[in-house]
Amino acid sequence: MKKKLAILLILLIAVGCDDQPIEMTFKEIPAGTFTMGSPGNELGRQEDEHQHKVTISKAFYMQTTEVTQGQWKSVMGTEPWKGKLFVKEGPNYAASHVSWDDAVAYCKKLSEKEGKTYRLPTEAEWEYACRAGTETRWSFGDDEKVLGDYAWYDKNAYNIGELYTHQVGQRKPNAFGLHDMHGNVHEWCHDYYGEDYYKQSSEKDPTGPTSGSSRVLRGGAWDFNSRFSRSARRGRNDADSRDSYFCGFRVVRELD
Repeated sequence: MKKKLAILLILLIAVGCDDQPIEMTFKEIPAGTFTMGSPGNELGRQEDEHQHKVTISKAFYMQTTEVTQGQWKSVMGTEPWKGKLFVKEGPNYAASHVSWDDAVAYCKKLSEKEGKTYRLPTEAEWEYACRAGTETRWSFGDDEKVLGDYAWYDKNAYNIGELYTHQVGQRKPNAFGLHDMHGNVHEWCHDYYGEDYYKQSSEKDPTGPTSGSSRVLRGGAWDFNSRFSRSARRGRNDADSRDSYFCGFRVVRELD
């Protein structure tokens, strides 16, 4: 897949009880075809990462950062991370202690307020956007020594006593202009998790199994080691789990 430019979209969205605008920044991710999953010789590879071709047939807007505490509070009026472990509070810190159900509720409420369709990315959309045209372990290449420039993970967070989700947008973006696709918080995707789904999934716009016991998480987190932040790494958790300090999300906005 050739790298394509992602178009910047900055939205001032009127939300909250006083309809005060908050800034959410998106990039238009172009349609295209890519190789999803990882090769058999990739370091840290898991058995559920079977390589296969996937076509994303429609462009979409993806948020350039994870949803922040400030954005969450403005839309939902709650603070699910309040008083919880491994949290540093502030409007620009990534929202955590958020379940899949909570993330979907956020998307629904934002959609109703804006009259636009906001949703979680599919697992395929997420990996396509993360890779930004690459087929390497991470969106920047294979050299783990560079990972700290792009991600909050155990070596530059947990191991030095920074035991919390960090502010968004502080690390370098990928080629599509997306920050924190590696590390900081695991990000919820739309899909049910299926261990063997890659071996039978549709080539065009796959949306995951029709049922399951857990939902997909992607990207790794601040206290996980480097292999969890690889572009192909697949995680999962129960949809109603709010106890996971490492769970957050970013949203997709469908094009008009």
